[in-house]
Amino acid sequence: MPTLMLAAVLALAAILLFAGMGLRSPWPPDEPRFAYIAHEMLHTGQWLFPARGGELYPDKPPLFMWAIATGLKLTGNLNIAMLLPSAIASLITLAAVFDIGRRLWDGDVGRNAALLLLFTPQFLIQAKFAQIDALLTCFTTLACYGLLRHFLCGPAWRWYFAAWFFMGLGIITKGVGFLPLLLLPLLGALHYVNGTGKTTWTRRTWFGPLVLLAAVALWLGPMLWQVALHPDPELTAYRNNILFKQTGERYTNPWGHIKPWYYLWLNVIPLFWAPGSLLLLTGLPAVIQRSMQDKRILLLFLWVAVVVTFFSLSAGKRGVYVLPALPIFCLALSAVWRVHPLSLAGRTVLRLLVVGVTVLSGIVAILAIMHHPALMRHLQVLAQPEQTATRVGVIAACACAILAGSQWFTRRYSPWIAYGATVTTLVLTQSLAVNPLLEPLRTPASLMQSAVGMANGGELAIIDSKEHYLLFSPIPLVHFGYFSTDATQYRNAWQWINEREDRYVMAPERSEIECFDPALAEAVGYAHRQHWLLYSRESALPGCAAPDVLRRFRSVRGPYSKSPQRSLPD
Repeated sequence: MPTLMLAAVLALAAILLFAGMGLRSPWPPDEPRFAYIAHEMLHTGQWLFPARGGELYPDKPPLFMWAIATGLKLTGNLNIAMLLPSAIASLITLAAVFDIGRRLWDGDVGRNAALLLLFTPQFLIQAKFAQIDALLTCFTTLACYGLLRHFLCGPAWRWYFAAWFFMGLGIITKGVGFLPLLLLPLLGALHYVNGTGKTTWTRRTWFGPLVLLAAVALWLGPMLWQVALHPDPELTAYRNNILFKQTGERYTNPWGHIKPWYYLWLNVIPLFWAPGSLLLLTGLPAVIQRSMQDKRILLLFLWVAVVVTFFSLSAGKRGVYVLPALPIFCLALSAVWRVHPLSLAGRTVLRLLVVGVTVLSGIVAILAIMHHPALMRHLQVLAQPEQTATRVGVIAACACAILAGSQWFTRRYSPWIAYGATVTTLVLTQSLAVNPLLEPLRTPASLMQSAVGMANGGELAIIDSKEHYLLFSPIPLVHFGYFSTDATQYRNAWQWINEREDRYVMAPERSEIECFDPALAEAVGYAHRQHWLLYSRESALPGCAAPDVLRRFRSVRGPYSKSPQRSLPD
């Protein structure tokens, strides 16, 4: 019976996660970066040191990019390959949550926890996007699974050491893969209070860190060895950046995403962990009572709180940082419901969520069919904005009708059925109907075709480059460093364009530029909230100061190019 329940949950999850896969290309801000790095890995054969456009990328370890590159090698389709790691990792996460819930309590807890996780917005969003966090969450959940399996259901030494191995994989996915370590003090305290643990806390537990180091060494060892063999300044800078700046310094002295200490608690969790977060508040007395009765539930909630607090203590925060704690949160909440079913307030919250989504769909349909000016401003870059708006309106109207119908037919049943039907309708509508319509708005394909056409067979460089421009360029692009200031990029571009005939530079239109005359530039087009200009050699101003350090890089041709390959001079 548990096997059949797990199969049903995973089948539903597969429908939601794989729906629409391949119907869209990588979308900013993060997807093009990882997709392009994976594409470049296959093109150059350089797997140890991820690079984008020929410049080393030291922000994240390469495991996630390896996964995309492997999928691209197997499928030959980047649209599919970029989403496979997140989808597969999310299925594994659901299976782990189901199984540990079944082992700690019963099959109903495992099923409810997996379904709650599947229908939680933050989990679904990351499961259907090509970002690192779904894979990190998978490794974190598997590590927690191994520790819980050993200390609460064990001894199970294989799972104990597997937990350390998964933590190591999490670290070479995104530095914070060590989060399950925070479970160990809580587990130790639980065993001390209960007077147990003689068979699970032995000398062998000290060998766990060695397994973690072995997993980390799968990438870190060869990388450090290559840096030692080839003491190139760029490789040395890469090593120092990824080992120090992107870890401890990023936590203690962040340079981006600065948020107040309460941001994750008040701005992220209430919305993106709904409905669980809302149901926790409506059933707080039952949660407290059940946690006091079953210390395993208390342990899980405490670990979630410790993880959120850990990220809250750093000034730099993003909502996805707390995603690894979400599966355990769903597990603990489902264990509470095993004894304390949803209160009247909880059932009301679910009904209101469903009604609210239905009403919102209807409002979107009306505004789109009426061609509301706010919507039309976003669609003006399309060839047929009115037709697109009408299609959006029809899709939203159909979704509203389906949602209203599902509420009517499920009104006598549990509100969970209506909620599940609502989420399923939204996900399928977005994946199969809305995403293909948004594709021209989310990619610079037409802009890059125009720029290459205006270059008329010449070389093309780009200032203020982002990975999506490299992805959709029909020819290799020259750029001047992602970590260079605008002034430095303009000076490098000025020197580059004057070195040889038939060279062009595309740059976003802005008030402050150096070395070029915007009056002599040609308009290329509009993409990603920026107007782009094309500068020729004639638009380069005389006497511009040479850059202090010459930095220029050449990308490989974008995988979405439909034009024949042609080589350009180095």
